[in-house]
Amino acid sequence: MKQTLLLLPGDGIGPEVTAEARRVAETIAPDLKIEEGLVGGAALDAHGVPLTDETLGRALASDAVLMGAVGGPKWAGVARDKRPEMGLLTLRKQMDVFANLRPAFCFPALVDASSLKHEVVDGLNLMIVRELTSGVYFGQPRGIDETSGVRRGYDTAVYTHPEIERVARVAFDIARGRTGNVCSVEKSNVMDSGLFWRQEVTLAHAEFGAGVELSHMLADSCAMELVRAPKQFDVILADNLFGDILSDEAAMLTGSIGMLPSASLGAPGTPGLYEPVHGSAPDIAGQGIANPCAAILSLEMALRWSLGREKLADMLFAAVGKALDRGARTKDLGGELSTRDMADAILAAL
Repeated sequence: MKQTLLLLPGDGIGPEVTAEARRVAETIAPDLKIEEGLVGGAALDAHGVPLTDETLGRALASDAVLMGAVGGPKWAGVARDKRPEMGLLTLRKQMDVFANLRPAFCFPALVDASSLKHEVVDGLNLMIVRELTSGVYFGQPRGIDETSGVRRGYDTAVYTHPEIERVARVAFDIARGRTGNVCSVEKSNVMDSGLFWRQEVTLAHAEFGAGVELSHMLADSCAMELVRAPKQFDVILADNLFGDILSDEAAMLTGSIGMLPSASLGAPGTPGLYEPVHGSAPDIAGQGIANPCAAILSLEMALRWSLGREKLADMLFAAVGKALDRGARTKDLGGELSTRDMADAILAAL
């Protein structure tokens, strides 16, 4: 049976960059069955909801899902439950992709594109493992209301033992294939949920962390250290909120957020969700200048983590590096190539 990749282009520059990822997929894995659907604002405009039950069913039945970013000012005034981002959050929750892998690597050709010194980022290659389906983004109660004449807004950060244990085990497994070091990040000094996170990761390490060295760091200190000396880290394990913030910070160490992909994984044998780290960038949508590398490298992660095609993933990663070595650059990297031209350069390197 053919493997199926469900493509959900999303909003803003999403359709532009995922179209190039599709071209690459059709070249490198021509036997792959590629289907398309709508999510986010595009689904809201067409169907009145940011994710239809039909599209969710197709996602659950696929081997991997590759997304573009969702959202934009066009939908800023819609109700919270209809916002484009709810389509993405629903996908994550219903697919139960609890472990978000966000690599931050610096291609040799882009070392000088970083805002940090050459020696600080040269050779950078770290992995952030972010818990994705729990924490403050999903906790209850939440809302905006008024009490005794005073308006308030609140969200609840909640984690359970199984939720932390399973994502910690993913981090330990990944670390074994790298240098064997995991740094767990939280705010245990001021948050009970942070203290619980530290306790549970420590317990998981004692049971499942053989061969892995575990350290702990407060989230604000980690943010500082990522800028001061990012190469001290190998695998960073974080909750949903801190993982979101730290991974965007780490992305900019590499020269452009337009270069970095992500993978969201669930239990073995279930489909993974893959998407660029960058947003929908509505200010440049439709101009054909967006960097497609993050979308193409998200395809590379899908080939590696969900489709079992590691050799093709290695080939694709090498091709991106080779295109950059040859001088291929979009505007975010200081060049002039269009979205399609950048993809052409990667295809030529293949």
